[in-house]
Amino acid sequence: QVQLVESGGGLVQAGGSLRLSCAASGRTFSNYAMGWFRQSPGKEREFVAGISWSGGSTSYANSVKGRFTISRDNAKNTVYLQMNSLKPEDTAIYYCARGVGGPNGAYNYWGQGTQVTVSS
Repeated sequence: QVQLVESGGGLVQAGGSLRLSCAASGRTFSNYAMGWFRQSPGKEREFVAGISWSGGSTSYANSVKGRFTISRDNAKNTVYLQMNSLKPEDTAIYYCARGVGGPNGAYNYWGQGTQVTVSS
C-alpha cells in the first residue's frame, strides 16, 4: 500500500514563498514519476508539476512555470515543490501523486492534500 503525506502548506502573502514536501512510503519510490496537482473551490483538479523517477525530466503547467520548482530526494523518499512569487490564484489544496509513466503521464496514487492560501 502506497502512502503519500504532504506537508508545508499554510497562509502566505502574495509574493511570498512556500515549500511543500511529500513523503512516500515503500521501497520503490525511486521507480516512479511523481507529481503535484491542485484543486481550488469550484474547479477541477489540475496538474501543477511532474518529475521523472530520476529527477532528470520535469514538466510544469504554464501558470506556474518560472515560479515553481519540483525536485525529489530518492534517498529520503520525498518530493518537493518550491513555490515562489505566489499569487492569490495559487490558493488551493495541493496534492502529490505517484505516476505510472513519465511526468506527463497518468497518476494513480494520491495524498490527502495540504492547503495553501495566498492573501492579496
